[in-house]
Amino acid sequence: MSYFVTGITVVTAVTPEGQIYGITVNSFTSVSLEPLLVLICLDNRLNGFSAFQVGGAFGVSILAEDQEDVSRYFARRGVERPEGVYFEGITGVPLIAGSLATLECEVVEVFPGGDHTIFLGAVKACDLRPEAETKGALVYFRSRYHRLAAQK
Repeated sequence: MSYFVTGITVVTAVTPEGQIYGITVNSFTSVSLEPLLVLICLDNRLNGFSAFQVGGAFGVSILAEDQEDVSRYFARRGVERPEGVYFEGITGVPLIAGSLATLECEVVEVFPGGDHTIFLGAVKACDLRPEAETKGALVYFRSRYHRLAAQK
């Protein structure tokens, strides 16, 4: 699977205890334009799995080319993530600052997927950052980060 280029996102949600949880995810995709639906796939063993399973909502922050450090930070297990790295979207979902784009989603379906769970989300709000016109995307290919330059 390392020969398939993927974009990098950080998905976020709030746990039943009210704590914000975020994790780097490259298993994110658009499903439908009408209605606007996306999906994410999460490992069933994640510490913060309950935030997505019970919370009913999640955020997707599509990382920019200069956010490799953000991706690596949210990919680490067992690291406390200070709440200062998040900002609140218009629906109340936590998001990551500096991202190319953000989506705020309501969970509409959950499907088993082997050792992962597939969350289908209806996009309730989205935002394209002004810097998205000049910044490229952070992508992953053959187990390495790469930058996809923006067209000028």
